[in-house]
Amino acid sequence: MYLNLNIGILGHVDSGKTTLARALSAIASTAAFDKNPQSQERGITLDLGFSALQVDLPDHLREQAIAEGYEKLQYTFVDCPGHASLIRTIIGGAQIIDMMLLVIDAEKGIQPQTAECLLIGELTCRKMIVVLNKVDALQDPAQRTKTLDRLRKGIAGVLSKMSFDASPIVAISASTGENVSALVDTMNGKSFMPQRDMALPFMFAVDHCFAIKGQGTVCTGTVLQGRLSVNDEVEIPKLKLQRKVKSIQMFRKSYQTIRQGDRAGICITQFDPKSLERGIVCVPHYVHYVYAAIVPLRSVRYYKRPIKSKAKFHITCGYETVVATVLLFTGESESFSFAQQYEYLEEIVAGADSTQRNVFALLEFETPILACHNALIIGSKLDSDVHATDCRIAFSARLTDVIRDSKYAETVLPEQLQVYKHKSKSGTIQRVVSEHELIAVGLFKKAANNRQAFVGLHITLSSGERGVIEDTFGASGKVKLHFAQPISTDVLERLQQKGPTTGGEEPIKVELNFKKFLFRKNVKDKKVVQ
Repeated sequence: MYLNLNIGILGHVDSGKTTLARALSAIASTAAFDKNPQSQERGITLDLGFSALQVDLPDHLREQAIAEGYEKLQYTFVDCPGHASLIRTIIGGAQIIDMMLLVIDAEKGIQPQTAECLLIGELTCRKMIVVLNKVDALQDPAQRTKTLDRLRKGIAGVLSKMSFDASPIVAISASTGENVSALVDTMNGKSFMPQRDMALPFMFAVDHCFAIKGQGTVCTGTVLQGRLSVNDEVEIPKLKLQRKVKSIQMFRKSYQTIRQGDRAGICITQFDPKSLERGIVCVPHYVHYVYAAIVPLRSVRYYKRPIKSKAKFHITCGYETVVATVLLFTGESESFSFAQQYEYLEEIVAGADSTQRNVFALLEFETPILACHNALIIGSKLDSDVHATDCRIAFSARLTDVIRDSKYAETVLPEQLQVYKHKSKSGTIQRVVSEHELIAVGLFKKAANNRQAFVGLHITLSSGERGVIEDTFGASGKVKLHFAQPISTDVLERLQQKGPTTGGEEPIKVELNFKKFLFRKNVKDKKVVQ
């Protein structure tokens, strides 16, 4: 059995990623090396490509790997597109990788999509090797040394501000083979035992489907969690189909069982491959549609625009990208709870570190997504100019609190989600009834019919006295105020005085501060004492 590590090959378009995948690989899948006719026609990678290299277990892993039943190490290369317009595919491919090869054209250096790939890699994995490709184009030895030294220094400066482990930098030429063996040695040294949880329910990210006459439909993809054996029953939740697994292969070899991290093809009968281009296969009844989610939000520091409530973002979860409306709020605890109250946020300022306070977001998906608990999501602005140099990746999160009720706007939000805005109203005193009772006007419009919702709330006079709204008064927007402590004589005199005061004081105002909850159904429920 092979210990499989999924190695993402990411980088700017034309940096030589597919050439590198071909130089490294000994086994190719049906989708490897731009076999897609459109890719060949356009001369760029348009879809994910998969290939593999099998090597002996490195010394530092041998004992542990053998103890867990592994005989050799297999690198499965995930060749991602580099063009800016294909970032959805790049993000989807990056979410199945254990380690990343960041490919940089040695002549051109870091380019816009290089930076985006760095951010995607930082969100999805922590292990990376930087590959300076096309060194054969630097023919003058002195110039080559100078250029590569400058690149290494610049890259080291960028990586020092990011969360990657120590990242080796290897200069190669994928087209001539120069130093490719040194890159493989570096990969061996960087290899590790990934954390795999076989006890979790089986879930499989499908990236290609095709039919084999007389056998069934083969779904190729990566095991995200758990394990699967021949004759197990699986579900295709998008199609609401349950089928048995007829056979399993990994790079043309048959297997009885596959485990988390494995790249495999599973053959399923009685299912049309055209009905599922990409998606999820899992144990029955495990993955369901998510209509909305509440997530702890981590903004990307390189995103230069504010993240605003009620704005729309592209949300990528696995291979799926949908549009969602974002609503921001903040609270005291690091974890979300429906039992807590949260203050509404208009926006997160560009470049602000959301980890300095507990920022959450309600994501309302325009199209429901299939996702499991704790799935990684990445929020982006993909409708911006693909030729712009600014970062399009805005935030990331884990789906910790998902809402699977399609009518959540009438059920979950008004009944459970307590997000409020601070509001204030100001009025004047129309009449003094007694030292304990005043009549206020101007807090509410004359036609207001929701005054009763404010009865019992605390008010403050600008002179300092605190009281409560005891009741409504008349039909013209007035309310009766009650003060437990008698109002002082000098304040009563000021309230009863008509026109400007002799001392030039401002007229005494009555202030009402309260919380207005965004999702409460009834008017009375929308007001809460601050």
